[in-house]
Amino acid sequence: MNIHEYQAKNLLKKYGVSVPRGGVAYTIPEAEQVAKELGGPVYVVKSQIHAGGRGAGRFADNPEGKGGVRVVKSVEDVASNAKEMLGHVLVTKQTGPAGKEVKRLYIEEGCDIKRELYLGLLMDRATARVTIMASTEGGMEIEEVAHNTPEKILKVAVDPATGISGFHARKIAFGLGLEGKQVNAAVKLILATYKAFIDLDASIVEINPLVVTGSGDIIALDAKMNFDDNALFRHKDVEELRDADEEEASELEAAKHGLNYIKLDGSIGCMVNGAGLAMATMDIIKLYGGEPANFLDVGGGATRERVTTAFKLILSDKNVEGILVNIFGGIMRCDVIAEGVVAAAREVSLHVPLVVRLEGTNVELGKKILSESGLPILSADNLADAAEKVVNAVKEAA
Repeated sequence: MNIHEYQAKNLLKKYGVSVPRGGVAYTIPEAEQVAKELGGPVYVVKSQIHAGGRGAGRFADNPEGKGGVRVVKSVEDVASNAKEMLGHVLVTKQTGPAGKEVKRLYIEEGCDIKRELYLGLLMDRATARVTIMASTEGGMEIEEVAHNTPEKILKVAVDPATGISGFHARKIAFGLGLEGKQVNAAVKLILATYKAFIDLDASIVEINPLVVTGSGDIIALDAKMNFDDNALFRHKDVEELRDADEEEASELEAAKHGLNYIKLDGSIGCMVNGAGLAMATMDIIKLYGGEPANFLDVGGGATRERVTTAFKLILSDKNVEGILVNIFGGIMRCDVIAEGVVAAAREVSLHVPLVVRLEGTNVELGKKILSESGLPILSADNLADAAEKVVNAVKEAA
């Protein structure tokens, strides 16, 4: 789960991370009020969407205009810029051409920036440890830094058995070229950020830029936090920060029914049991010249009702021109899948080609249910055969 910048800053602030003063605004009058309370003389008006590159982005109705993060010097300017941003669609390199509508702003006090740094914490699968990443190239996308100047990225892995210690943080601080009181301030901030990461079951914390001010303070000028969905039951306060407007409605609906669903941009819907098999199914669709419309894992213990829901979910995507059901029946019985597919197809009046590949427990019964359904279902003998049939069927129907 992702949250907005201002929400991430509020969480980090509770753990002792220094952040600029600011407030959220949903309307122009609210933006003015926040600015008046901050007192100036410099304000930053920030669009709050779940995407990076906001400052470099452009609004769809004014592509030649300013981006989604603006520095202004009066309450009147805060109001006029808020008017240009609220309710308008911001397009960044992370949103894609469709962009995202800005429904809330964060009005923040200005900051005397002397240096811009980068700090991030994430789980490193290679080492199975929390890894602290830092760079002197703050304000830039870390992917660009990694590609162009990888030597400028510092990495420190923290052993989960012992946790973080002062020397971890000092290694980062000295590696960033900090000195004097800056070192102690950075150590305090890094230790606080790590504690927030662990306590809140975060999957990533990114502070970019982490700035050194003219007075030598270390401040998180921007913040991004993602959380492990599987741990949200332990953090109801964090779960309440979810902004449903920033997420795919279909993905939210899938979560309600225990389905692992991610919408993609292709035209062939996939329903599979098992994440690995789902990935392989998407790969082989591409191999045969098609594009998957989604990742959908119904799980090993799916019921007929869940399968029916999954089928409806796939067909709710207007881009879907064909469906591939690929089931290996271990725990999951093939006849249950077949019953769910038939029930869903009848309920939604199936109008696109459907290819089903079944293998495993009760496979013959499952195939019998499909063949006797009276529905135009194409049966496949193996995964390659299934992919080829669904891709060809979509091309023929086009």
